[in-house]
Amino acid sequence: MTTTKKKYGKTLLACYTGFATQAICANFPPLLYVTFFKTYGISLSALAMISTLYFFSQLVIDFICAKIVDRIGYRPCIIASCLTTGLGLLGLAFLPDLLPNPYAGVLISVVIYAIGSGLIEVLGSPIIEACPFDNKDMVMSTLHSFYCWGSAVVILGSTLFFSIFGLKNWKILAVIWALIPLINTYNFATCPMEPLVKEGQSMTMGDLLKNRMFWLMIVLMVCAGASEISMAQWASAFAESALGVTKAVGDIAGPAGFAISQALSRTLYGKFGDKVDLTVYMAASGILCLICYLLAGLAQIPILGLIGCALCGFSVGIMWPGSISISSRILPTGGTAMFALLALAGDLGGTIGPSIVGNVSKAFSNDLHTGILASVGFPIILVICVLIVRLKKAYRP
Repeated sequence: MTTTKKKYGKTLLACYTGFATQAICANFPPLLYVTFFKTYGISLSALAMISTLYFFSQLVIDFICAKIVDRIGYRPCIIASCLTTGLGLLGLAFLPDLLPNPYAGVLISVVIYAIGSGLIEVLGSPIIEACPFDNKDMVMSTLHSFYCWGSAVVILGSTLFFSIFGLKNWKILAVIWALIPLINTYNFATCPMEPLVKEGQSMTMGDLLKNRMFWLMIVLMVCAGASEISMAQWASAFAESALGVTKAVGDIAGPAGFAISQALSRTLYGKFGDKVDLTVYMAASGILCLICYLLAGLAQIPILGLIGCALCGFSVGIMWPGSISISSRILPTGGTAMFALLALAGDLGGTIGPSIVGNVSKAFSNDLHTGILASVGFPIILVICVLIVRLKKAYRP
């Protein structure tokens, strides 16, 4: 291990754990929707608002971070992310029973842990970017792989816990998951951190908004988020409809399979990324993603559709971290505002993409295959954006 990695090992551990925590927030509560319906009588339409509120809260945090993080400082903000995430998950276990309206308790908890999740999403990447690592593209890919591995562990671990101890003990599991960010507070409080940009040299939000390459990066992030989340959000339903299996098997074959495939992609690039140009890898991934969407949407044989869904996870693996790395090279003085707005764009794409899949499916008699096909434009535009970057020779590895 190099001297740099030894010195910043705790920083890496803290950020890796932070991204795994974000996976807990995104994947654990949806596993409890049926439990909330049966235990608290919360309607299915009301439960659908939980994910909407979660992602909307993250969008708000992304925007606020662009304005205030540099004033407050990275360390206080990232510590706040751990505390709010842990408290939000604890609230999920206790607030519904303590408040007169259980639904209000759930929503309050969602907003609290969404604040923490949004903060780690914005701050984790620039904290790593500021550390003097060699091959930062590879380190960034490895960082983002922990979200995928975390998603797989949460889905499989929760399924195993419920199988052994029963759904009635879900509150114990919520407390267990909450301990992870709370313990990680110590890591962020004591790890070394470096300034992303020297004081006074960071681009303002106005400077960014006037820069054409920045807007190209925004489009790239929107397409990265939409390409990833469109399939990820519908993976379980697609697995069930394609194979006709139970929800438990569908969750494992769909979301967990997608997450593991995505994690492998990011981990492999994190290990061998120095052997390939990132823009070439991004373009190839976009083409593979397009093929996967076409396979999932057009294949008449169910198993082929499922293969398309799983391979899609591999194809989108590099898109989000790769877009951030390219942006960092093109606009090295973009600062916190750039990372926050990129996260905002990615979350926006993650909101638009699944919505298109759902609405198009509904318009075509709930045909999910048609809905999946409606998202093919996102990987196509992503490839075009990467090719523009290469033509302008804006990216410097």
